[in-house]
Amino acid sequence: MDLWQYEKQLYNQRVNVIGGTDEAGRGPLFGPVVAACVVLPRNFKLDGLTDSKKLSEKKRNQFYDYIVENTIYGIGIVSPEEIDKINIYKASRQAMITAIRQVQKKISLEYVLSDAMPIDIDIPVMPIIKGDAKSISIAAASVIAKVTRDRILYEIDQKHPEYGFKNHKGYPTKKHLEAINKYGLIDGYRKTYGPVKNYIETGHC
Repeated sequence: MDLWQYEKQLYNQRVNVIGGTDEAGRGPLFGPVVAACVVLPRNFKLDGLTDSKKLSEKKRNQFYDYIVENTIYGIGIVSPEEIDKINIYKASRQAMITAIRQVQKKISLEYVLSDAMPIDIDIPVMPIIKGDAKSISIAAASVIAKVTRDRILYEIDQKHPEYGFKNHKGYPTKKHLEAINKYGLIDGYRKTYGPVKNYIETGHC
């Protein structure tokens, strides 16, 4: 598959500044949702770049460094409290819009490719289902979003190692649920998510 297919179509229509946007962290019980928007130069080359979930952590970190050095990018972060207030779908979209706005401060964006998310914003947006595996710009954004979020969780893990955040990144694994049952909740849990809600109501996930 040509990961440049969508970008090339737009270049052919004389659209030159294209941002790809994606988010990380819709499923976890803990922590923020993080989105990134990335504009690649036309000569950008990074062999093996694809959906961040398909890459090893080592590879993601290497790609992250390269993307940060060689692109224009923005990051949007929406807190667990805000997720509980407006729901994860709206929070993901809000994070993407923040990331896009960050990019717009640096360059005049003409078009955005998003990973499946319709975004109501003042520039054209094309939502692409499984976009992180079909568009090079969205794939780059998925790496920035995922690594940024993982690093936030590593910091939390240093303060609260008993929860195992460095291993599960806040997702509802068996060990994570066992840790909640044993140690209770700390700030940063999404209280509207099933297992957390159950713990608040019954004292057990």
